[in-house]
Amino acid sequence: MEFESVVRARRMCRKYLETPIEKAQLDRVLDHARRVPSAGFSQGFHFLVLEGPEQTAVFWDHTLPASDRPAFPWPTLLKAPVIVLPLADADAYVRRYSEADKAKTGLGESTDAWPVPFWWGDTAMAVQNLLLSATNEGLGALYFGIFREEKALVSALGIPEGIRPLGAVTLGHPAPEAYEKREGSAGKRQRVPFESFVHRGTW
Repeated sequence: MEFESVVRARRMCRKYLETPIEKAQLDRVLDHARRVPSAGFSQGFHFLVLEGPEQTAVFWDHTLPASDRPAFPWPTLLKAPVIVLPLADADAYVRRYSEADKAKTGLGESTDAWPVPFWWGDTAMAVQNLLLSATNEGLGALYFGIFREEKALVSALGIPEGIRPLGAVTLGHPAPEAYEKREGSAGKRQRVPFESFVHRGTW
């Protein structure tokens, strides 16, 4: 697809087929995701990839208990064959800015020295690349927050202390009805007009 077509076609997918994603296709999407800028080229982000029912069940068992699933509005979301956890490593930025060429910034002292926590922004850019690359590959993707049992999930997956998920991304082949209507907030709200989004010269 052409870039503009990819940007305009990208939508959040909540309905999936159980068909696995081919390894080469998944690896392309993941490789595109890591090719983003980062402060000082710290690259303080990681993706933890859960593939197949056994691995994705670990995620759902922690974040959406079986007792809550009958009322869950998007049950086919659980069919997604892949879940990616984008992880931000704040300490990687502190270590990088402790090095000689960055030490004068003072940002190598601690995470508190950063007026803006770039590890979140850089990880978010990797997520956006992931979403766009998935669209380019004809895959569906949904980014969403982890609102329940994050600490237990992190422990179960062996994620080191200090590395935190930004959320989660489901990936898979969209079900035929996946885009019949806009779902979630995008289906109820209008996109902000260009004139309200862009401020030129002053607010």
